This record gives sequence, C-alpha cells and structure tokens, in this order.
Amino acid sequence: MAQETLGDDILFSPIRDLAERLRTRRLTSVALTEAYLDRLQKVGPRLNGVVTLMRDSALKEARAADEQIRAGKYRGLLHGIPYGAKDLLATRGVPTTWGAEPFRRQTFDYDATVIRKLRDAGAVLLGKLAMVELAGSFGYNNADASFTGPCKTPWNLGYWSGGSSSGSGACVAAGLCAFAIGSETSGSIITPAAYCGVAGLRPTFGRVSRYGAMPLSWTLDKLGPMCRSADCCGIVLAAIAGRDAKDLSTVAKPYAWPEARRDPKMKYRVGVIRGSTTGIQPAVRDNFRESVKVLSRFCDITEDVAFPELPFGPAVSAVINAEGASAFRELIESGRINDLRTAQMKTNAVAASMTLAVDYLQALRIRTQMKKEMDAVYAKYDALMAPARTTVAYPIDRNFSEAYVNFRGGPPIIPAGNLVGQPAIAIPNGFGPNNLPTGIQFTGKVWSEARLLSLAHAYQQATEWHRRRPKM
Repeated sequence: MAQETLGDDILFSPIRDLAERLRTRRLTSVALTEAYLDRLQKVGPRLNGVVTLMRDSALKEARAADEQIRAGKYRGLLHGIPYGAKDLLATRGVPTTWGAEPFRRQTFDYDATVIRKLRDAGAVLLGKLAMVELAGSFGYNNADASFTGPCKTPWNLGYWSGGSSSGSGACVAAGLCAFAIGSETSGSIITPAAYCGVAGLRPTFGRVSRYGAMPLSWTLDKLGPMCRSADCCGIVLAAIAGRDAKDLSTVAKPYAWPEARRDPKMKYRVGVIRGSTTGIQPAVRDNFRESVKVLSRFCDITEDVAFPELPFGPAVSAVINAEGASAFRELIESGRINDLRTAQMKTNAVAASMTLAVDYLQALRIRTQMKKEMDAVYAKYDALMAPARTTVAYPIDRNFSEAYVNFRGGPPIIPAGNLVGQPAIAIPNGFGPNNLPTGIQFTGKVWSEARLLSLAHAYQQATEWHRRRPKM
C-alpha cells in the first residue's frame, strides 16, 4: 500500500485522523514516530520543553505496532500513536527527574500505571517532557523554575507555557507529539492548556491511577491528558482510566467515549459563573463573551450563577503545604532542598514543614462543607463555565507578581474544583495580546467527564480555534 508523504499537516492531526491512517496502513508508526522525534530534537530545545528523548525504545515500540497492525492485531485508536509524558511519571530505566536538580539522575525500575496502560493500548512513548520543579509544590514566582529553563509557549517565545505541566502543553501545541500526559494538583493542567492553546482535561479525583507519579499531595494530585481537542482527550482518558490496586484512591466508575447518544432536542444546561469577567484582561473577557454566544446556539445558558464563597485558596495552600512537606521531608531535612532553582520554593518548603496539624485537619474538615455546597450548585447544570485563566501567558522575563497586576479577578474556580475532586476541561477560544491564546473551562459534577467532553467537543465543532497552529 502506498504511503502518504508525512508533512507538518499530519503531525498536527488529531488522534482519530492519525489512527485511521495507521489502521489502513497509509502511514506507519515508525515514520510518524521518527518525524515527531526529529521535531522534538529540533524544536524542543527552543521551547525548553523536553528533558529526555527515548529514541531507541520509541522506534522499537513503533516497529512492534506496525507489525501488529499488519498482522491484523489492531488494538484501537492509540495503537502506534506517539506521545510524551510529564517527567514525574516513572519509566523503567529512564531518568524521571521531577524537573528538579536534586533528582536529575533519578531512575526507577518500574513503570507508572498510566505508562503501562498506554503501552497496553499500543501508544508509543517518545520521551519525558519538562515540568516546573517538584510540580510547583511550595510556590514559584517566575517561569525559570526548572533545571531545563523557562518553558515557552510556541505562540510567542517571550512568554511562558504555564505550569507545572509546562512541556506537555508546549509540545502538544507545537506539534512535537500527538498528545501528552500532564498532572494537576491545583491548576497544572488547566493553566498550560490555556497558555498554549490546547485541550487539557483534569479528571475526577480517583478516575486515573497515580501509581508511579511523583507524590505532592495525596488528596489532590490527578493525572490527565493534554491534546489537540476535546475528542482526543476523551480517547486518551478511556485508555488510562480505571481502578488500580496499586492506587487505593482509584474508583471503578463507568466511563465511555463518545458519550452515549443524547436526544438532539435536549440542550446542554450551562451556567456562567458570577464574576467570571470581573477584573480580567479585556481580550480574555471579550473572547469569553463570544464563546457564550456560540454556546447559546445549542445550550440553555444561565447567567450570573453564584459560586460558593468559601476559603478555597487558603484550604488548598494548607493541604499542599502539609502533604507536600511530608512527601519531601527527606529532601527538606537533608538540606538538598537548597539545590532547587527557585529561591521562593526553598524558603517556603521549610515553612511548609512547620504547618500545624490543627491547620491541616481544619482544611480537611472544611472540604466536607465545600463538597456539599459545590454539589448543590453543580446539580442544576451539565457544566459551569468561566475563562480558563484571567490573562494570557506571563512574560518569561518578569516575576509573576509584577505582571498583569490589574487582572487578578474572577472566582477561585481552580482551587475549588481541585479541593472537591471535580473534573474540568480547558479549550482554546481565541487570541489576546502578543498573539497569545485564551481559553475557557467547563467544570462539572464528579464523574461527569463524558458530559464535559461532549460539551467541549460541540463547541469545537462550531469553532476553529483548536485547529490553529503556531509558526515555529
């Protein structure tokens, strides 16, 4: 069978398109993998987005995928699809650095469950992608918070890709891999998805196993896909979701993508969170209002939905400080914390280790109240929506505290959703200053990923923003 010429258009194709080319053998996984590897090697350093290329093992996996497909042993939509993994996921015999100098040569003799599941689905691991050191753990004030340097959005190399899943967002946006795996404790998928103009899905807490992932906060950490579209996120989540005996927080809840067919006469019920456009960058506000207009074609929109007024931010900080200080206790007490790149993180880590038990327990107690109030609000809607971030990406040459100081508005949607374990998806919805993307996010009840994905997919069927690509 004649093989297609592999150009940039194919490298930016969504998973379904790539899968059909591989299944019908118009394209080989080896050719696709080599093209992505070459692009990672050429473009990746310009973004500071790559830690370790796994060329030999990737080509071995690609050859195996081609052989299986030729033999009629097609495993599904991810068979032969190349991807990248945030460098907090254990991969046997390959450095897993956690983005931090003290762990630069760290290796494990096992694979994270997510890596194993993707291998079982036939996906090809290209390499490990850059991240903010220790996933941002104890706080940081600038983009240069990893030994790989400041990761840049491919839309404008003077600006940050977002964190802490920095390389995952940047590499997907730049066409260096078909999809990537990121992680979120409080904003680390949603933020780079918004700043890089890709789709990022934060699953419900317990949907995806964290076994083999760097622990930061055992009651907050989540793993999820970062992709070109909501549909791609749905495909990847189907491969990585499910109960895992090695992670007792996981739950065997049904999930299928695409979502079961809905009555086309039934509109999605979407609420616009009160205060979403207050105190935010004008371009972000304007693009959000245009998105609401698009959604009104197939959604019942309720404006000005009140969001619970609870101390979500302080509670998230208390939980991360206490659990993070426990996770990195040896690093802090040994003094190796001083090898980190970020001065703020070093200081804050020591302070976090002194978190009072009473403060941590109080944060856990009020999470119960938060969950009840959030459940009551979300029970009325398929999703609530707001801008994914209040501004476009931060410049890499300025401290975050000095940039966009007039645009720190909006309700605390990200810490709230993470505290109660709700899913969310961010997707692109336009551009703002300096050719930087803006995004919207849909949040929903626990275990409602399929509904959120359906809504996001419907928006993307009506718009073209997810099909735009940066010039690199």
